[in-house]
Amino acid sequence: MATNASEPAGSNKPSPPGATYAVVILTVMNLLNYADRYVPSAVKDLYKADLKLTDFQTSIPLTAFVIVYLIASPIFSSLADRVSRRTLIAIGVAAWSLATAGAAAATGFVTFFISRALVGIGEAAYATLAPALLSDFFPPKRRNRMLTLFYVAIPVGAAIGYSAAAWIGNRYGWRSAFLVLGLPGLFVAGLALKIKEPPRGYFDKQKREHKESWGKAFKALAKNGNYLSAVAGYTAVMFAAGAISDWFPTFLQRERGFDLAEAGTIVGIVTVTCGIAGTAAGSFIADKMIGKVSHPYLAFSAFAMIPATICAALTLIVPGQVAAVMFLALGQLFAWSYNGPINALLVNSVPSSLRTRAISLSVLTTHALGDAVSPSVVGFISDHSSLTRAMWAAPIALAIGTVIWLVSWRVLVESDQD
Repeated sequence: MATNASEPAGSNKPSPPGATYAVVILTVMNLLNYADRYVPSAVKDLYKADLKLTDFQTSIPLTAFVIVYLIASPIFSSLADRVSRRTLIAIGVAAWSLATAGAAAATGFVTFFISRALVGIGEAAYATLAPALLSDFFPPKRRNRMLTLFYVAIPVGAAIGYSAAAWIGNRYGWRSAFLVLGLPGLFVAGLALKIKEPPRGYFDKQKREHKESWGKAFKALAKNGNYLSAVAGYTAVMFAAGAISDWFPTFLQRERGFDLAEAGTIVGIVTVTCGIAGTAAGSFIADKMIGKVSHPYLAFSAFAMIPATICAALTLIVPGQVAAVMFLALGQLFAWSYNGPINALLVNSVPSSLRTRAISLSVLTTHALGDAVSPSVVGFISDHSSLTRAMWAAPIALAIGTVIWLVSWRVLVESDQD
């Protein structure tokens, strides 16, 4: 039976050697990952004009990212059963760093498309294996805190991506932004090779040396209510996050009158401050709910999305620069708060024999149906209508995610009472 997030299992033995180093290196990698990811969003109108692209074309490379990810994710997940995870992660980080820097040499849609598509190789290796590796360094009762630290790197990295890319792009051109922010990942990839890999399932009560086949994994996960509800809501929320993260700096420029550097700086500052505060507060509050509410991580994530949805809608409705930034900040504060709890729920809801496959499937689903396709949807609608109308895809998706998590939480609570 899957472990309930409100009743964490695991022994009291200390973490394996190298746990702190692993957390630091993997967190820095996560920061660079998201810095690289948001470079295109910060300088979108610059390379759009230079490469003569439409709004739709500026975001369609994310679809290529998904295709590559679809191919690479199960490959890395299967390789992780036989090959060192730190080695695979290092290869992935090096691949996405080179692919990001390679975008600087793009001469048109096709070459830009290919360079951004290759980022999917790195994402497949890193995003699939890093949470599972961290889970073997810490017992379940500490994973929410460790994963919160890991995911705090997302807003920090995004802020660096927005702000630095916008500043560099404004002064030296968009090609320099891709080059400067892409190459540092090669150094960190080398540091990953020094991670001391812990035994698999180190803290699990029932250790299993073999990994379940994909067929058995699918069957087991299909019966896991905690896992399914987390992934379903996560996908809808990530759809909204993808639309906002890729298009909001451009929205501020076109619809609210900010220039490129101002828009990137504002989104960067809001992302880092509200992202860190929201992620930390969400982890703290969700842990305080343990023992007081059934399925606390799922419950907290559901209720946090209600004000996030309202603020996202108000950001598009209210006129003026100050009001738009204010509601953006409030929405980001709530929207980031689910990160630690929902990811802790994902890793805690499955045994170690399924964990790599479960994470691989969840990351693949949230990208393929979430933040990888929403920017293209917004771009397509924008080309045929307006960017403001297109951006309504974000609050609608947040509302869907909220409903999924609320309904799932109530169903799981009722099931517990039967």
